[in-house]
Amino acid sequence: MKSKFLISILFIAFNSSFFNAQNTFDIVFPTTENDRNQNCKQCFQAFQQKPKEVKFSIKRENNNLYFQINDKEWFNQLFKGTGDGIAVDIVNKERYDCDIESIENSQIKGRLLKPLYGAKLRSGLKPNGENSFRVHVGRISDTEINEELEYNILFLNNKNLCQYYVIYDLESYPWDLLDMGLYLDSLTYNTKQIKASAKEGYILKNKTLKFKIPFEKNKAEYSQEDIKPIYDSLRLTDFNIKSINIKAYSSVEGSLERNIELQEQRANSIVAALQTFQKPTIKTQVSSSENWVEFLNDIKGTENEGLAKLTKNQIKSKLVGAVSNELEPILKNHRKAVLELELEKKDKYKSMSTNDLLSKFNTAIGSENMDDAIEIQNSIFEKIKTKEVSPEFLRKMQIPKQAKFAKIFNKNSAIRYMQDVRQAVIVYNEMLELEKLVPKNAEVKYNITAIKIKLWHFKWQEFNETKLKNDIIALKNYGIESSLISRMLVNFHIIEAENLMRKRDYQNKDKSVSFINNNYEKFPLSDYDYLSLAQFFSYYANVDMAVELLDNKARSIDIDEDLLFYYLNLTLINNKLTQDSNYRTILLNAFNMNNERFCELFNSVENGGVTFQLLADEYLRTTYCENCDN
Repeated sequence: MKSKFLISILFIAFNSSFFNAQNTFDIVFPTTENDRNQNCKQCFQAFQQKPKEVKFSIKRENNNLYFQINDKEWFNQLFKGTGDGIAVDIVNKERYDCDIESIENSQIKGRLLKPLYGAKLRSGLKPNGENSFRVHVGRISDTEINEELEYNILFLNNKNLCQYYVIYDLESYPWDLLDMGLYLDSLTYNTKQIKASAKEGYILKNKTLKFKIPFEKNKAEYSQEDIKPIYDSLRLTDFNIKSINIKAYSSVEGSLERNIELQEQRANSIVAALQTFQKPTIKTQVSSSENWVEFLNDIKGTENEGLAKLTKNQIKSKLVGAVSNELEPILKNHRKAVLELELEKKDKYKSMSTNDLLSKFNTAIGSENMDDAIEIQNSIFEKIKTKEVSPEFLRKMQIPKQAKFAKIFNKNSAIRYMQDVRQAVIVYNEMLELEKLVPKNAEVKYNITAIKIKLWHFKWQEFNETKLKNDIIALKNYGIESSLISRMLVNFHIIEAENLMRKRDYQNKDKSVSFINNNYEKFPLSDYDYLSLAQFFSYYANVDMAVELLDNKARSIDIDEDLLFYYLNLTLINNKLTQDSNYRTILLNAFNMNNERFCELFNSVENGGVTFQLLADEYLRTTYCENCDN
């Protein structure tokens, strides 16, 4: 399930132009930077010494507001003086209404609550769950209870306003180790998807191919003749197409509704044409959108690059007649479908019962017909995958513990582990016994090391960390690719960082995080890997590393939706980026991909948004009001 955590944005102000005609209590608002530096030394020092892992926020329960923090020691250090305190600024989304011509620039953005100071804060701080503490800091009024609100924090030193924080909500996902896979016939990976609702399984006998099909202008139908060269190029004599995911893109000129309708017709006609070549039904998923990303990228450096400064509707109004004809060499490249095909090897034993398969397998083993035994074994695996038979069925397969049967024995053990990670200890011990028969077998060595890393991660078995690291590096002596070894070492340091974090050894934890950041480019990443690593970096307060990781992905048209929106969560608060034309392309891509989700980014934190205070940015407010204010 997705989880949430809150991040703080620091805003520093020196002016007294809050003018909200409200009670500011006894808070002193420094009017110059020099005054602030003189009066806020202790507060500044506390924030400079704050470990980046310390997190705080304002939490609401009914009408009550609580300051929540995960480090009591730092809290007491921050509020040790009698004039050291907190005040809450309750901000209403109405302040950013699209009908308002300009947003007032003021230090206090809403209704200021009475501050709490030193001794009262320290005595009021109570445990609130594991590694969490909170103190009551105020209430919202009855008139505000149905309003869309957010809660900014004023940190006070000697009653002077020293720090003003806006809290924003970064959508997060549970992360796992990067998938190392296990060797079966070849290296086989889990089919983990980003979305929490996706079912997890494993890829068996399947492979995925990705390619593009261009569309001709105003053409919607595809025939067998159109598709046959593609089908033939796949050489699908031993495979069927199990599923097809099509992302269809139109060029940006013309009606949005007509463009989407045409793209869906094109995509569905491709599926229908491919289906004529095989009997098994192809599972399909189709999405359609206008190709704003490549349009805005491709007009850079041309005499039409000024179009990028216009709204989408203004651009469409320009793309008619001569301008449309002039840009056709660019626009024609934007009409296409990106196809992702999952292929499944044809199973000649598919209709055979499991008992007959078992008998046939044992006969093949007895006659040492290895090719037949492996093919039958794969058919049994497929029945396990589709839950026609339990993984326990594998124990009925009679595999002699001899070196010549090592591959088959290895596959049976690996599949049981991939089906149920709780089998890890049993499978690990089986693999160690197998290693005695084939001490130089690279696939067995790899599988043992991969499972060992998992056992260490789950704390199901203790290992000497130095020896485990050396075992990973030693895999190169058995011909294991360096990219696979690098992936394992990154996983080693993910676990190491978690262990060091629990010990509050932040310095060495940062070394592990740095190793991960410097080495993930040495091997290919799946979408799940990208998001998992980005979430890992963010959780350990290295947002800049997460942004750098996702930056190039965010600029591609076929980026996964969750990756794109996670990147926006990380970057929307950077007002330098929002002024960049390249970033506008990313925003439009997000809106076209899922306009409802895009608009929700600007909801209040309590309503699932990042923060509506992003609308203080003029460009973001214009974009929001153009696309979301219905």
